[in-house]
Amino acid sequence: MPLFVFVMVLLAIGLVMLFSASYAESYYREDNSYYYILRQGSFALFGVIAMFFISTIDYHYYHKGKMTLIVAGGTVALLALTLIMGTSEGEATRWLELGPVRLQPSEVAKFAIILLFADMVSRWEDKMDTFVYGALPFGLVLVVFAGLVMAEHHLSGTLIIGLLGFMMMFVGGTRLRWLILAALGAALVVYLYMNRGGDDGSEAYQMDRIAVWLNPFEENDATWQTRQSLYAIGSGGLFGVGLGQSRQKYMYLPKPQNDFIFAIVCEELGLIGALVIMILFALLVWRGVHIALHAKDKFGMMLGLGLTLQIGLQAALNICVVTNTVPNTGISLPFFSYGGTSLLMLLGEMGILLNISRSANVEKT
Repeated sequence: MPLFVFVMVLLAIGLVMLFSASYAESYYREDNSYYYILRQGSFALFGVIAMFFISTIDYHYYHKGKMTLIVAGGTVALLALTLIMGTSEGEATRWLELGPVRLQPSEVAKFAIILLFADMVSRWEDKMDTFVYGALPFGLVLVVFAGLVMAEHHLSGTLIIGLLGFMMMFVGGTRLRWLILAALGAALVVYLYMNRGGDDGSEAYQMDRIAVWLNPFEENDATWQTRQSLYAIGSGGLFGVGLGQSRQKYMYLPKPQNDFIFAIVCEELGLIGALVIMILFALLVWRGVHIALHAKDKFGMMLGLGLTLQIGLQAALNICVVTNTVPNTGISLPFFSYGGTSLLMLLGEMGILLNISRSANVEKT
């Protein structure tokens, strides 16, 4: 029940803040102030129904037979299809349109990595300290998944998948020296990626994000979003300007319903409201870790930890980006940012975590 309450409270607050942050942009872009909230509300409704249904399915089902390989293979196929026939926005090709359905396969890839790594760790539990079992296969999987997502020009998705993989390997028992070597290799790849030229012949366009991070108040187009985000946060003060009273959402802060929705939260609810939301995320992560540690088997523990780490990692990185603590990498805020694929996947994953909680019976601990 505590996990369910934390999820539903965050979802409810997220929907309220999404409507507040999006109605001006929605009216300007779609000529309908309710466009984003109606779509997100529909996804939330279906997601909650899916969460309840999935919570009744024994999580060991994902561990039986070839289910894990089917999920992983299907995800790789979706990522490859996105590169071939995906929809592009700017430099990124992240969306796959299959008839009326518009998917972001990188969101599915996060779950696939968690499920696959949980399965691998549980099967090779006694061999995780060896290179052949504890490092090599995990590294190959990460190269495939992260490589396909990076090819979409989706740096934030690549970072989250990589960090999730490394965390699960560490918890699973991979030796630290292999993780350090892999981290150095990954850092080199990211550096080379960020220094590469753009598709239009421009040089090192990704490095502009570093320049913006170091000089956020320099007057140019590249710093506009970060500057408006910081103005919104600063305007909120301690108690905020009031729910619905944000000024930055009126076409100053670009796409406030997406990655920078937390800036509108800070402006309207102030430091106090922002802290309450951060505490709710912390409580959700605490409860998820508690459930995972009391799972009946290694697979349940690793799966629960991975699902919990994803939410905690995304929330922390999003808040860091919005406050310019780290460079802007376009990371969504769980349960708040607009996006149907992300919300459905998150709620479905919470259904799995609820089932782990039910089987572990953590209320008695």
